Amino acid sequence: QVQLMESGGGSVQAGGSLRLSCAADASISSFNSMAWYRQAPGKQRELVAQVTLVGTTNYPDSVKGRFSVSRSNAENTVSLQMNSLKPEDTAVYFCNARRGTYDFWGQGTQVTVSS
Repeated sequence: QVQLMESGGGSVQAGGSLRLSCAADASISSFNSMAWYRQAPGKQRELVAQVTLVGTTNYPDSVKGRFSVSRSNAENTVSLQMNSLKPEDTAVYFCNARRGTYDFWGQGTQVTVSS
């Protein structure tokens, strides 16, 4: 069991940057995947960035080259650096931890990008 808490959301103009952080209340070294998802109103939750235990990253084309994910097993944190933000990036962003078939989620943090 782990509790995840996101921070760093907010409002920004298009072209701006935000950095999201996810802090876990337990060690994340046993989680083979840490990820960020987002969900916009009326849309399904979608993956935006994933980092594995060995540091392999995965991004969808919609954010590739703009978003960068990192994890610190020593500090039990996962971060998402978001650059060149677009209005379509507006969503609630969720931190995810996966161990085998078990998923743990944070409460989410709102990101709003205005044009």
